[in-house]
Amino acid sequence: MHNIHISPIDIGIMLVYIVGIAVWGLLYSKKKSKGDTHEGYFLAGRNMTWPIVGITLYAANMGSPALVGLAGDAYSTGISVFNYEWMALVVLVFFAIFFLPFYLRSKVYTMPEFLQRRFDIRSRYYFSFITLVGNIIIDTAGILYSGALIVKMIFPSMELWHIIAILALITAAYTVTGGLSAVMYTEAVQGVLLMLGAVFLSYFALKKIDFNFAAIVHDTPHSMLSLIRPMSDKAMPWLGLVVGVPLLGFYFWGTNQFMVQRVLSAKNTDHGRWGALFAGILKLPGLFIVVFPGIIGRMLYPHLSSPDLVYPTMLFNLLPVGILGIVLAGLIAAISSSISATLNSASTLMTMDFVSNLKPGLTPKQLVRVGQIFTGIFVVISAAWAPMIDGFPSLFKYLQQVLALISPPVVAVFLLGLFWKRSNATGAFYGLMGGLVSTIFAVIVRYVDPNLFPWFAHIQFLLVAPILLLVTMAVIIPVSLMTAPPPKEAVEQFTWSRKFYYQESEMLSGTPWYKNYRYQAIGSLILTFILVYIFR
Repeated sequence: MHNIHISPIDIGIMLVYIVGIAVWGLLYSKKKSKGDTHEGYFLAGRNMTWPIVGITLYAANMGSPALVGLAGDAYSTGISVFNYEWMALVVLVFFAIFFLPFYLRSKVYTMPEFLQRRFDIRSRYYFSFITLVGNIIIDTAGILYSGALIVKMIFPSMELWHIIAILALITAAYTVTGGLSAVMYTEAVQGVLLMLGAVFLSYFALKKIDFNFAAIVHDTPHSMLSLIRPMSDKAMPWLGLVVGVPLLGFYFWGTNQFMVQRVLSAKNTDHGRWGALFAGILKLPGLFIVVFPGIIGRMLYPHLSSPDLVYPTMLFNLLPVGILGIVLAGLIAAISSSISATLNSASTLMTMDFVSNLKPGLTPKQLVRVGQIFTGIFVVISAAWAPMIDGFPSLFKYLQQVLALISPPVVAVFLLGLFWKRSNATGAFYGLMGGLVSTIFAVIVRYVDPNLFPWFAHIQFLLVAPILLLVTMAVIIPVSLMTAPPPKEAVEQFTWSRKFYYQESEMLSGTPWYKNYRYQAIGSLILTFILVYIFR
């Protein structure tokens, strides 16, 4: 990997794509985004159809950390990392059935805003601040850093911070100008290219071993080809898969602003649901086009210094001229998609959750201008922070463990808010505070002084998440019961009950089966569980 040679043809393909997608994003967003209104800028006019919603959810999720990290984890621990991918579909089915209708019906711009509708502004400000910090310091900076590492392998003479700055400026060019419309239209193109690149890599990896599937089974330990692992497994014990992975998945797909914002842009509930289910279906081929290449890479390059090197090693060693340029362009697509997604969501949070509340008299055009200014500011902050990540260990594992610590309190508040009518604003706020204290305690015990509580310090991180969830619920429930019940209108509008199921059944009574999301959801789940059963 120290002597990488890339042809002028591949470099030309990459440069043409980078310049082309930025220009196209600018021109198309001016035509389509309704950028003179804040709804047009932040939610693309709430007019997106299901294919765009679905493929942009997929593209925003499959950034360079995911591609490099999934292949790297498969290289070191086996295919159990795919559990995050198929579980995403299960979570998205749950999200589409229960949460999505409330989100779209309420016409909110952000997830913290929804939390205010159900509870009060205290929960909104807290959740918005936590999400904002995460979007800038963790998500955007992490994507910039991982993307810069890949680009630096192509141009080793460039300084890392120079590459980070260039990536940030290219993506910000159309994100600042066009808002979510520009982000989603460019992501639609990038998502297709991204998947095509993964298919190319999978094909040439299989070609390298003469499509000898028996060799994969023979040369790989049986445990590494199994999705369901014993409790002693350090990477993903079966109980962690059952209670931990869904929790992290729900936070990421159901409450994370930079993902849910795409669903909020849907033209109606049907398109939102179809888009969410489509994104879940797109995750399933990842076993064959992202995870299994990591297994094959283990056969081809068994002595890599780091598992995270397997994906770029295979790119530069297996792909022919021309194809390499297309796949590298796909990686750039993944990088820019994720950066633009986090930047736009961060500016939406800052504008709609803080500025619009503090200065309620601002016009729609002024809100758009505020969003553009904050997008530019967040680009600078993220680009400045990204090089500091070089001092941390593996980015992928770090992000997963951080997610397991910060997500449980938020998930607890959302779940109880939707399914328990007695959950009130005071309970939610003190639950979030209690969850924050528990998270700080977990960080100290696990990373600062493990000797305080050795038994807790060494629990697998997927098992820590449900413990923090239960602690938060143990605060919300008694506090809610000891204080005044929530307002009737908040319960009626934002708490699920069986009447919503019956009303929806009546609406779906004359719908063809192929347009009925319930049949689509059932079919998706059956397909998922067949896949899991085969590789159990």
